[in-house]
Amino acid sequence: MIQKKICILGAAGVGKTSLTAQFVYSKFSEKYMSTMGVKIDKKMLDIDGIQVNLMIWDIHGEEKFKKITTSYLRGAAGMITVIDGTRPETIQTAHEILTRVHTDIGNIPNIFLLNKHDLTDAWDISEQNMAELQKYNNPIYTTSAKTGEHVEQSFHALAQLLIS
Repeated sequence: MIQKKICILGAAGVGKTSLTAQFVYSKFSEKYMSTMGVKIDKKMLDIDGIQVNLMIWDIHGEEKFKKITTSYLRGAAGMITVIDGTRPETIQTAHEILTRVHTDIGNIPNIFLLNKHDLTDAWDISEQNMAELQKYNNPIYTTSAKTGEHVEQSFHALAQLLIS
């Protein structure tokens, strides 16, 4: 068995906790509760016959990422950067997060989750936004914590990156 710490990061309200709850417990709640500090969950995956225990650190969202302590990031093998597909301004927070992580702990595998894809009428991610994200050469998934769309697949993809 391999154990890997991953951090799930993004602006406040993008759906980090909801995505984690959907992945770990197959549950979604309409109630919004802001994460204080860090919430840690775990889930065992079988990736090509290898048991991978993901320790998921759901770190509180901040518009100013500088408020997140580096100690939460230490030891992370990978990360998930969440963007709210109905709020394109959360892409800027994603850029700030990646810069901070690269400065503080180095270049680790990352995937982008463009969350809230079920809100089709409010979806506001342009081709230009996508082009900005594609410059990082990280996998990008459209997800919905509510419906479960691509949630399992995206976490599995990160786990695959971590063991390859």
